[in-house]
Amino acid sequence: MVKKIGIDLGTTNLLICVDNEGVIVNEPSVITVDKESHKCIAAGAQAKAMVGKTPGNLQTIYPLKDGVVADYEATDMMLAHFFKKCDLKKMFSRNEILICCPTNITGVERNAIRDCAYHAGAKKVYIEEEPKVAAVGADLDIGQPLASFVLDIGGGTTDVAVISLGDIVCSASIKVAGNRLNKNITDFMRLEKKLSIGEMTAEKIKMEIGCAMVDPEDSKTMNVSGRDLTTGLPVSITISDAEIAECIHASLMEIVKACKTVLDVSPPELAADIMTRGLVMTGGGALLRNFDALLKQELKIPVYVAENPLNCVVDGCMKMLKNL
Repeated sequence: MVKKIGIDLGTTNLLICVDNEGVIVNEPSVITVDKESHKCIAAGAQAKAMVGKTPGNLQTIYPLKDGVVADYEATDMMLAHFFKKCDLKKMFSRNEILICCPTNITGVERNAIRDCAYHAGAKKVYIEEEPKVAAVGADLDIGQPLASFVLDIGGGTTDVAVISLGDIVCSASIKVAGNRLNKNITDFMRLEKKLSIGEMTAEKIKMEIGCAMVDPEDSKTMNVSGRDLTTGLPVSITISDAEIAECIHASLMEIVKACKTVLDVSPPELAADIMTRGLVMTGGGALLRNFDALLKQELKIPVYVAENPLNCVVDGCMKMLKNL
């Protein structure tokens, strides 16, 4: 029996869907490995709960970096774990896998993704670019001779693309996304507040009080606990959304610059469409408070956040699987 499987192999989250079954895996892209036996101890949410807390014999690995395979063996173990858990790797099965990748990746990186899919049990592998799949998931009619302008902000990469007649006309991919914002927050806390925090805490700060532009009528604060770099003792301090907005501003402006670069090279007729149809934001980064307002202010075009930005790529995968 042929199973059609779609994989959003993200730096931060792994989503797997099956034709006629829907999304069956939605877990963090992380595994915990025993250093001695090189066996996978945990994967997904279970492994993420161990980040920064493992003893010396265990190692927590993020197999993907900047949207591409950074550790082939770990990626292989992670996919094998979830395929086994979901009973997708049966004997004599003939899985067709549609796997999503960032735009502008090298041939070597593309082959590494393809090899992982074959090793996971695929008989046939299709690779599609994330902004195109995200546009389909956001219910944009990309087959028409009209411009669809998409900004997909993931964990490792941000992809910007203008799509028309079913394919990408011009695009840009930069390694500035959710993980970079987490690092900005970690560095700010260390340098300005003399407080050492982990990546899980930085992500929590970003999700709870992170914003692109401060709204004076809706300001937020948060208590953050960590290790005082001066005394070495655990302490708790209060930070504001204005401080977080300032520390991530430079990274957000790099994303704005990528959007402007794509607009600059898009054909005039499509640029005219973009003026009326605007920009659609997908990916986890689209949930950053007031980021759409910042883009609207900088790009001078309408900006919309997709209805379910976190799942746009996997939703697009499910629609594309029906046409394989």
